Amino acid sequence: MNSFKIFFLLVLFSVNAQATEQKTAIQIPADHVKNLGVTLGKLEPASQVPLLYAPASVTIPPAKEAIVSSSQPGLVTKLAVAVGDQVTKGTALATINSPALLSLQAQYLKMASALKLAATSYNRDKTLSKEGVIANRREQETRANYDAASLNLNEARQLLEIAGMSANEISNLDNNQRFNSQLTIHAPQAGVVIERMVVVGTRIDSLAPLYRIADINELWLEIAIPQERIHDIKLGDQVLIDKSPIKAVITLLGQNVNPENQSVMARALIQGHPNSIRVGQKVNIQVIQPSIKTVYKVPNTALAQNEGKTYLFVRTPTGFKIVAVQVTGKQGNESIISANLNGTEEIAVNGAVALKANWLGLGSEE
Repeated sequence: MNSFKIFFLLVLFSVNAQATEQKTAIQIPADHVKNLGVTLGKLEPASQVPLLYAPASVTIPPAKEAIVSSSQPGLVTKLAVAVGDQVTKGTALATINSPALLSLQAQYLKMASALKLAATSYNRDKTLSKEGVIANRREQETRANYDAASLNLNEARQLLEIAGMSANEISNLDNNQRFNSQLTIHAPQAGVVIERMVVVGTRIDSLAPLYRIADINELWLEIAIPQERIHDIKLGDQVLIDKSPIKAVITLLGQNVNPENQSVMARALIQGHPNSIRVGQKVNIQVIQPSIKTVYKVPNTALAQNEGKTYLFVRTPTGFKIVAVQVTGKQGNESIISANLNGTEEIAVNGAVALKANWLGLGSEE
């Protein structure tokens, strides 16, 4: 009786082993493969793995933008540029009619006249002191008056420069002694006009913003990473923008969590000079990381799902071997997989549905 039980168990084990072996392979004659609509291809080695998808915003680095304002109150009489215009440093942007500018010009000319008088007195006393006509103290007093007048003139000149007058305009004021209430506002840097804050006819106070200008040759992506995934992201990881060839690189990982959506901000520097994205645009991105193990890129049509697992069909002389794989990421119509493969195998890149049906006994080998 015991011998019979042992024999029965051995037979049952042999049957189960054969059944298991049959489930890992499909016997299909070579001339039937094409009839099933199966297309063969090679595994493509991959060096990077898609990590996650996340929303992002295109932003300007703070150091690359500037707010243009008028240092003097007045009336906007002319706007020379519009939103979207390219400007260079020094480009005339707007004209302001500013009565307050007249007071600065009058003060400047007054200080210039005082300096001339102080210079004359100092030169005279310096000569008289050398001849012994006056005491050295008298020369020192007139020298001090001359130095004070020079400082006052420099201060008045700097106030005109701060107000927005150029060196040529100040030189013309020196030569012609004619006041001008028309103040021209110039671009402090090269870039693109991103925003205009006023219209012609607007009365503005001092330091009222007129334009926002930005150098868009360098742009950032501000990415909202789910806080539970932030530890998976590393500096230097590559970022791809959905439906775009543009690439970026992670340069900063935020240290605080947004309480509204429990995300952490990651910053990526966009590479090159992209024209297909705009400042303020919302985009979907994918973070890519270098793979630390051997992975392969295959079409999604090469994979079959069964009972929560993913399988690949590898060509053999007698049909196909069913190989379990792990999908580590997806990128468009392709998946990144890892499996016990050497990379030289020939696989079914199309027709996985027909092979799956044959494998599970839902169709014939014909």
